[in-house]
Amino acid sequence: MALNPGRRFGPYTIVAPLGAGGMGEVYKAHDSSLNREVALKILPDTFSADPDRVARFRREAQTLALLNHPHIAAIYGLQEIESPSPSERPMRALVLELVDGDTLAARLKIGPLPMAEALAYARQIADALEAAHERGIVHRDVKPANIVITPDDIVKVLDFGLAKIAPSDLREADSPHSPTQTLDGTREGVIIGTAAYMSPEQAKGRPVDKRADLWAFGAVLYEMLAGRKAFRGDNVSEILAQVLTQQPDWQQLPAGTPGPIVKLLRRCLETDRKQRLDSATVARLEIDEALTSPAVVETTPAVGRRTAAWAIPAAIVIAVVAFGAARTILQSSLPPAQTSRLAIVLPPLQLMPSLLLDRDLAISPDGRYVVFRVGGSVAGGPLALRALDQQEAQLLTGIDNARSPFFSADSRWIGFFSGSELKKVSIKGGPAMT
Repeated sequence: MALNPGRRFGPYTIVAPLGAGGMGEVYKAHDSSLNREVALKILPDTFSADPDRVARFRREAQTLALLNHPHIAAIYGLQEIESPSPSERPMRALVLELVDGDTLAARLKIGPLPMAEALAYARQIADALEAAHERGIVHRDVKPANIVITPDDIVKVLDFGLAKIAPSDLREADSPHSPTQTLDGTREGVIIGTAAYMSPEQAKGRPVDKRADLWAFGAVLYEMLAGRKAFRGDNVSEILAQVLTQQPDWQQLPAGTPGPIVKLLRRCLETDRKQRLDSATVARLEIDEALTSPAVVETTPAVGRRTAAWAIPAAIVIAVVAFGAARTILQSSLPPAQTSRLAIVLPPLQLMPSLLLDRDLAISPDGRYVVFRVGGSVAGGPLALRALDQQEAQLLTGIDNARSPFFSADSRWIGFFSGSELKKVSIKGGPAMT
């Protein structure tokens, strides 16, 4: 049932529709009690017809409310409105965090993402799945349309756990390339999820666990890197046949994809779930390692795979000759390199940590700055920035638990790890961003 703007739903006033699907209609609404904007998901009438389903939904909503995580869109409550007519059932709605930004699906319409950006988003998605799985919650419908990227590049995963309760009828999404099966997924023999991201056990209508989310995670990461879905077809049947019988085209991954990431994708998209990766924590750690590797560079889809066989060795020969000629010219015209020595003066009351782990000092690529950690503990501490044309270093304000600082390629940003998050701060100061 469509709700017109201005209609009241308890303390909420409908502002505008946001979308609709098998799980109900979603609206932007204003919360007059707390003076904030929220998202209302109006649940289908079929929920109210089954008392057991309503009770189970309430329990799961309470569980989801415990998921206080920066990469999971929050659930604020469950609103019920009695119908004025005795013959009509009450209306029920989830009150959800309204996330500002574009969906990952919208980003992917432009094309594949640069390697570093894709891995940064994947790392946040894995972090969200890890938190949910620790509480026994399986999403069952991880897909780009359920992932929002905020203007600050923060990932928010939507609809966590709601796929556990779905309407009793079968509906497909509007797009034939991303059909969603929305049957009740609590009984064996029925299927739930979005076909292009559905694990083989989901496609067969079998019970699923967190490994189904890891499969979908692999499909999403593949799509971010390759710019195309891992499993494609013109309809649900063709897509599910691909899921059940085919492997993704690994040659579509960018040529610069790190080996550990290729291995992670293969483990996530393993048809036999006994052989599949079963831990979002492991996925996050693998991505963390890849993000700190020099091999992770921003890449575009490689067209070189279709280049003639002689082109690559010929290019190498040309490059070697050019390098040799340039080196000869430069060595004859440039003065000898000089070694500079300097002392780093710590800010007042600051000490270098006793254990220098995780590379706690970095020099900017342009050679103008040094950043280093001061004080704190092995877990992290404050950062100080020293411009090499100045005598003293300056503390970066608002940072007290950083480790492993490094510079961006253009020397304008300082990246660092803070707990389980990867952050950056401008060399000119200001707040750190995740």
